[in-house]
Amino acid sequence: MTYINRPKGHFSDGRPPYFFGYGSLVNLATHDFPDPRPARLKGWRRAWRHTDLRPVAFLTAVPDPESEIDGMIAHVPKNDWAALDEREWAYDRIPATHSVSHPLTHNVEIAVYAVPQDRHSQPSNHHPLLLSYIDVVVQGYLRAFGEDGADRFFETTTGWDAPILNDRAEPRYPRHQQLKPVERDFVDDRLTSLSVRIEQPA
Repeated sequence: MTYINRPKGHFSDGRPPYFFGYGSLVNLATHDFPDPRPARLKGWRRAWRHTDLRPVAFLTAVPDPESEIDGMIAHVPKNDWAALDEREWAYDRIPATHSVSHPLTHNVEIAVYAVPQDRHSQPSNHHPLLLSYIDVVVQGYLRAFGEDGADRFFETTTGWDAPILNDRAEPRYPRHQQLKPVERDFVDDRLTSLSVRIEQPA
């Protein structure tokens, strides 16, 4: 597997460049990249991880030959990865063209962002998951894939034993979104079924 050191201004070999998003990038309210399409990534799963690059835990893709995850691809105009690299600055950009199934009929080049394996650590009380971040991700899956797709998100993501900080009143996630009551109830119901540990802000 080849990890691409960032920043890197050019990534494409001439084919239109796309990214595969599997977390907040699935929520189209968080970005305006064109031509978003549902897609699937084979050979990876999601995991909640902490890294010394960020104060809280967040999602990363982890290689897993037995797993396949839903997500969203979208076009990177003019092969300009700078804005996306800045948003995903704690990740490396990895070629994934041959691992992604999608509805496009023309040849494209696809990358996925993942934290390097040597930078992973487990979430903790000092580095929890943010409920505002979970809300954004699940809202994206509900709108793109329906309840079945959102359930698959929970099933194909590991690390739910980590503490979750309830920051809905004062969201700490910079791209937080307002959830509809039915979306919020869905998130709460699934988290309850997972017996997660919800912590209140100090």
